[in-house]
Amino acid sequence: MGKYEALAKEIVKNVGGKDNVEGLVHCITRLRFTLKDEGAAKDQVLKDMEGVVTVMKSGGQYQVVIGNHVPEVFEDVMQLLDIKEGAAAPEEKKKGRFLDKAIDMVSGIFQPILGIMAACGMLKGLNTLFVTLGLYSGDCGGYLIINAAGDALFTFLPLFLGYTAAQKFKLKPMLGLAIGAAMCYPGVQAGALSAGANPMYHILEGTMFHSPVYIDFFGIPVISVDYTGTVIPVILAVWFASKCEKLFNKFIPDLVKFFFVPMLTLLVTIPVSMLFLGPVATFGSTLISEFTLAIRSFSPMLAGGIVGLTWQILVIFGMHWGFIPVYINNVQTLGYDNVMMPFFACTFATSAVVLAIFFKTKDKKLKEMAIPNFISGIFGVTEPAIYGILLPKKKPFIISCIAGGIGGAFYGYFNFRKFILGGMGIFELPNMMNPDGSMGNILVAFAGIAISMAVGFILTMLFYKEDNKTIKTKDTGDAKAGNTEVKIYSPLTGKTIKLEDVEDEAFSSGVLGKGIAILPEDGILYAPADGTISAFFPTGHAIGITMDDGAELLIHVGMDTVQLNGKGFQPFAAEGDKVKKGQKLLEFDRKIIQEAGYSLVTPILVTNAEEMGEVVPVDGGIQIHAGDELMEAGH
Repeated sequence: MGKYEALAKEIVKNVGGKDNVEGLVHCITRLRFTLKDEGAAKDQVLKDMEGVVTVMKSGGQYQVVIGNHVPEVFEDVMQLLDIKEGAAAPEEKKKGRFLDKAIDMVSGIFQPILGIMAACGMLKGLNTLFVTLGLYSGDCGGYLIINAAGDALFTFLPLFLGYTAAQKFKLKPMLGLAIGAAMCYPGVQAGALSAGANPMYHILEGTMFHSPVYIDFFGIPVISVDYTGTVIPVILAVWFASKCEKLFNKFIPDLVKFFFVPMLTLLVTIPVSMLFLGPVATFGSTLISEFTLAIRSFSPMLAGGIVGLTWQILVIFGMHWGFIPVYINNVQTLGYDNVMMPFFACTFATSAVVLAIFFKTKDKKLKEMAIPNFISGIFGVTEPAIYGILLPKKKPFIISCIAGGIGGAFYGYFNFRKFILGGMGIFELPNMMNPDGSMGNILVAFAGIAISMAVGFILTMLFYKEDNKTIKTKDTGDAKAGNTEVKIYSPLTGKTIKLEDVEDEAFSSGVLGKGIAILPEDGILYAPADGTISAFFPTGHAIGITMDDGAELLIHVGMDTVQLNGKGFQPFAAEGDKVKKGQKLLEFDRKIIQEAGYSLVTPILVTNAEEMGEVVPVDGGIQIHAGDELMEAGH
């Protein structure tokens, strides 16, 4: 359970207990329960509860309004309920480009095992370190048992990925596990097949895909591949199995579905995977390896510099997930990775930039953020520093990329490698020791850390300056440093409505933020200011924006429109995007929303109004156009 465990328990108790809950989803501000009996819920108790804004009932849902931290509360509530996540919720329609979907798929499959993968990698690395230091020998029982604890996940990786991929592709998880186990079955591994036997023949001779054949499947040659420790073959196999399961579910009688559907799914999936999907994936990995090695052969230093320079940009857009399989594939097939490892420099470049900001800034709040973000970065978690400090300040982010590129170029030039998967930040270092016990590679690691941190720290100290803008204050018109007046412009064309007149208590009460609402006259929503999209709900109906001036905005298109599940909404931006005032963020179909019975009234709120000071919107009942001044916030 998380930090909202106590709140979650009280919420579940007062909605009538877990037996009264049929389903639960959440939108950007509220938990949306589907209850068997709404009368069993204690409305007033929930409303009076600390951490709950209010309670509402609409569209057959019992809504507990939480605020911006609703995702964390949702996770803790879900752990108390005997339902599957998303139960009683309409199926999400994934939109976006192929690359976005591919990244989402990879991250969704790997995310559940990243923690245990890091832990196992640390065990393997420490085991190697202790043997190198002479604390015990590599053939003793202690070493073997610790190595088993660390190495089992990587050896039988297809089992773990089979399970998580099944969850991603909506296949029964146990079927995914069975597919992963089949791909690790000793009888089909290259080593087992070739032990004491000669291949029947070879295929694709004279090419990089040259392969021996030891067995056939009723006359069809089975290309010899060792699937233990591989990534892509099992993902493809589980994806194919998910299609097979859906097909068989359509025509297998309900009476025998329980065992016939999984039996037929396995019967079709395993041969197709061994004969076609697995070899194709393996050949693809061979191509990737050859391509990456070709780049390195041209200029290892240039290749390392490019990786180090661009890695944090990839992290921001979530595109780094697309390269994780390359890194894993190299370690599992070559015994090391030297292609992606230059990104190791970025971790320490980021940390050094944050440390330099700590020494240069006079902003007390920024100082308080810097130290924990520095420590987090040293331990390999740089996202808090990137999103919390570097990106908002812009120049420090550019400096961190430059320092990462220089450190990456150094690593590329000296053929820096990682031999064991797992670990983060300084905890990766044991995995960079040469298997033969020599210290050359680990010394390169330390030298690269020193270079990256020195460049990042020095450049920040030289070029980073505090942004002490002199801004005209709203109240007096005097020029005073530190006092802010933030202008927020209308994201829509339509008629303004006072917030207290909105027919939704969560908004009209002002507890979610101060602002105004608009009844839109067209279906285009634009960015109301320069900033970063901090949240873009998957259904497209709600957007959170953190303005460059510090104001945090929530734009909620219509009332209860989350229940349309994205129908009629077409996003043109994504969470994490930097946006400019007037940039088109969303198109929505007013006709679809109205015909479904939902209001188009769209609140625009400053959710951190207490920090920003007084929020003064334009009058209600006036005509406004997209881009017109909508409200001011400031001290």
